[in-house]
Amino acid sequence: MKARLCSQNAHKLAELRAALPDWELELLDAADYPPEDGDTYEANARLKARYGRSVGPDDAWMLGEDSGIEAAALDGAPGVHSARWASGSQSSALLERLTGEQERTARMVTVIVALSPSGEETVARGVLEGSIAPERRGAGGFGYDPIFIPAGHAETVAELGDGWKREHSHRGRAAAALRAALSGRATS
Repeated sequence: MKARLCSQNAHKLAELRAALPDWELELLDAADYPPEDGDTYEANARLKARYGRSVGPDDAWMLGEDSGIEAAALDGAPGVHSARWASGSQSSALLERLTGEQERTARMVTVIVALSPSGEETVARGVLEGSIAPERRGAGGFGYDPIFIPAGHAETVAELGDGWKREHSHRGRAAAALRAALSGRATS
């Protein structure tokens, strides 16, 4: 399947390519993306996908993706604002906000909105439950990976590595949900 990820984030592209290996997936070649000002991950993902549909190739699917981390101690923040809620390193800012906090439960969320060449929409969601580590650990991944410990593990996503992340991450789960939603449907 030919698709464009409506993003400029090469890390997200690499993860989705790994999760959707039989797709021909590239970044959308565009410069003026709309602001991510939706109230939900789905709203932001839809903004990106619709923008892609308006400027991208007619024969490709457009994938809008939005993701974030939700800390229970912060009432779900930073959530939909995860990429923009702090200047500098967002993961360091989150660690600082949780200094001394015993409640460290969190989850990582991804929503993908896929628009077919004909404009038909499919929405997929992936969630990874876990907790926030007391400090950064590991060299793999990006973003919040060095501080997020998936449920059932003692290591952060960054320590577990790309192979684990490809199969179990919130983005990988959203990609699997998208694949399942599209199976049995025409993909053109």
